[in-house]
Amino acid sequence: MKSPMDAKLWTPRSVEDTQALYADWARAYDADMARMSYATPDRIARALAATDLPKDAAVLDFGCGTGLSGAALRAAGFTRIDGTDISPEMLQVARAKGLYDTVIPGTPGAVPGAPGDYAAIVATGVISLGAAPPSMLHVLLKALRPGGRLAFSYNDPTLADSTYIAALDQALDTLATREHRQHGPHLNEKVTGSDVIILRRA
Repeated sequence: MKSPMDAKLWTPRSVEDTQALYADWARAYDADMARMSYATPDRIARALAATDLPKDAAVLDFGCGTGLSGAALRAAGFTRIDGTDISPEMLQVARAKGLYDTVIPGTPGAVPGAPGDYAAIVATGVISLGAAPPSMLHVLLKALRPGGRLAFSYNDPTLADSTYIAALDQALDTLATREHRQHGPHLNEKVTGSDVIILRRA
């Protein structure tokens, strides 16, 4: 059976196709990511920990998958973390790890809870080609309280897509200020980098 990594991950697809992809991938996902030295979760967690966000602030791991980002956030010292994802199969793996205070089945295009429930939202590898559309950046920022942080990544294929760059520029013009942005490794085996970005909600 082919690994989903053999598919073109960073191309537009429907929500249903994305859910099918990750349903098939859930059991092998962690091993595949370890094999490819998936660096972005740790990079985002360290960057968020370097801000003045309290370690006991409420954090939502949006698009948490199997919990790799949640594990990185725990390792960075954060103590109140909820996880949400639109893939029940990925959430089942995450739930078994005991990383999250609450595991929330996701609804495409929506953020669980009320605006301001979370002081920070982490979206590791979520807003990208083949996953969430550029408009999700605005949705996530609007879900934050003033002063809240959105920590996310744009991988190299996404950085080359003008619609995602336009969404980031618009967010900086209207909703947020940039607190951190740095390029670095994403999936080393694929020689794919990513920008780790932290925005502060105005």
